[in-house]
Amino acid sequence: MAELEIHHEGNESDPTGKTVGVLAAVLAVLLAVVTIEAHRTHTAAIMHKSTANDQWSYYQANSIKLHTVEIGESLLAVVDAKGEAAEKARGRFAEQRKKYEAQKDDQQEKAKQSDEAAEGDEHRALRYDVGEGLLEIGLVLSSLYFISRKKMFPVMGVLAGVVGLAIAISGVMI
Repeated sequence: MAELEIHHEGNESDPTGKTVGVLAAVLAVLLAVVTIEAHRTHTAAIMHKSTANDQWSYYQANSIKLHTVEIGESLLAVVDAKGEAAEKARGRFAEQRKKYEAQKDDQQEKAKQSDEAAEGDEHRALRYDVGEGLLEIGLVLSSLYFISRKKMFPVMGVLAGVVGLAIAISGVMI
């Protein structure tokens, strides 16, 4: 059986290469963490927006119901309805008016809160996305050392990674 020999070019003990390799691994781990957080924040924004849409739909449905009650009250007034049935209808309309007016305000407030939460999530997600992009750039720049053996690439990679990490961390703060 023939033996396989692997020939290595260059210096086998490249301490800078080992350091850059560890640096690239650290950047890759940070990139994975920021990417996961970005995805989770985008999902939270979608969930908040969906809740807001549901609340606005409920608000609109109650507005339509309230308008229907107003039409019923107007019809009773226009035809000048009198009697026990008309008074019963007026009482029912008054109860419904009170119910729908109370629900509308609560629904509107909930919808606005969900909209604000979705907007906040999107602002955080944008910071995570920018941080993710800079960490990716840092990882690629650091990896260029292995092709060129120029130390400027890992230095630029570290700078891009630090800025990306700072921007991603600022997403937690807002």
